[in-house]
Amino acid sequence: MIYPIVAYGDPVLRKECRDIEKGELDVKQLAEDMFETMYAASGVGLAAPQIGKDIRIFVVDGQPINENLDEDEEPNPSLVGFKKVFINAEILEEDGDDWAYEEGCLSIPDVRAEVYRPEKVKIKYFDTDWNEHIEEYEDIAARIIQHEYDHIDGILFTDLISPLKKQLLKKKLTNISKGVVNADYKMRFAKK
Repeated sequence: MIYPIVAYGDPVLRKECRDIEKGELDVKQLAEDMFETMYAASGVGLAAPQIGKDIRIFVVDGQPINENLDEDEEPNPSLVGFKKVFINAEILEEDGDDWAYEEGCLSIPDVRAEVYRPEKVKIKYFDTDWNEHIEEYEDIAARIIQHEYDHIDGILFTDLISPLKKQLLKKKLTNISKGVVNADYKMRFAKK
């Protein structure tokens, strides 16, 4: 099932999400639906608040980044086989130098900005079989995780950009919250 993507301005994107209780819902089906929704919108990550659910689950698949490279570009090794579901995730540690990368978000179409994040992350989470994992990621994989993890804490990438850039984007963000945006996927707007 493909969900509409919740647009910037909806209060669910600002909620700190709650943990999922084992057996509370079919996490395998939800994860499958989230992947389907993410692929339909050409994303590499999707968090539950982006489909209107205030629960701690997000999905990632960085392989499309490697598949859409120019001929002269090398695939990013951190993204090979990087397709995962994170349930009740907890970042244990962020390490390394902060580095800039232009990020975007399915909930904020046509807006991109440089965001600085640490280069490594150590995270604890459950998979869809409720097995606990503690893993470390770096480079783009770490960034995708950090971006989606922020979503389940009610943080958007636009919160992490410079005040000047935020001011320059103000009108665009206001328009998105009002439903004035062109996205090639179905969206849900709070104030439309």
